[in-house]
Amino acid sequence: MKLEEMLKNIPDLSSHPAVALETTVLTHGMPYPQNVECALACEEEIRKAGAEPYTIGIINGEIKIGLTREEIEYLGKTMHAMKVSRRDLPYVIEKKLNGSTTVAATMILAKMAGIKVFSTGGIGGVHRGFNETMDVSTDLGEFARTDVNVICAGPKAILDVPRTLEYLETQGVEVIGYKTKKVPLFYSSTSDYDLDQSADSAEELAGIIHTARVLGLNQGALILNPVPEEYSLDAKWMEGEIEKAIEMMEKDHITGKRVTPYLLDKLVGLTQGKSLETNMALIENNARVGGLLAVALHNLEK
Repeated sequence: MKLEEMLKNIPDLSSHPAVALETTVLTHGMPYPQNVECALACEEEIRKAGAEPYTIGIINGEIKIGLTREEIEYLGKTMHAMKVSRRDLPYVIEKKLNGSTTVAATMILAKMAGIKVFSTGGIGGVHRGFNETMDVSTDLGEFARTDVNVICAGPKAILDVPRTLEYLETQGVEVIGYKTKKVPLFYSSTSDYDLDQSADSAEELAGIIHTARVLGLNQGALILNPVPEEYSLDAKWMEGEIEKAIEMMEKDHITGKRVTPYLLDKLVGLTQGKSLETNMALIENNARVGGLLAVALHNLEK
């Protein structure tokens, strides 16, 4: 299929409450079969909230907005899907490869389909050791250029959190806590970092986002939704486990796109599976809130 024809086939989903979901979690974030179970559970949480889920990925070079159950299973099992960010989209499409979309790529493709809300686990950001590596996730820049609103459980705890927050502020990205005034740290529901903005309901979030759209700011808001308390892990304990994982990573000379999947995998072993359980819980919780926000935004703007 020619690219022009493929783009024409992308559906316009702006007329009903829709939530985008990414696929990096399928190929790089969790082991099989938990990855597929989590992806399907997220879709169900969104439906329960009254919205429609659209899991986004690339199969054989074709953009897929709303993977079928069979396609989710296929990507969940494959060992050869490329992790696709903004810069990788043309390459993967032209080479007709399989690709799992990161936060940045999912935002771009969701925007093409008119989807205003996207639910994920955690965002990428400024990596530890930035002074030596200059490693900053493309995710951060995407918020300032793409009008899609992202629900997450905070920056991944493996990142340099203060620098990540500072980068977002510099880019003028609206960071809003959902029922919290503290920055959640992915595995942990709270932290010592304060938030300037918060909202206590999906309707309040929708109002803030709608105002930004009317003002023509043309950028996405980042909504931080803490992991449910019963799944929250002690932040100091997790920091110790993360430091151990980083030492392993440095010994194995892991860099670039391999860093996050490597660290997440090592943490599963170091925490005896607790990090995986928390990861699944927070992703599903974010999907639920994403569904609620999509419905509230649709009701406000229809």
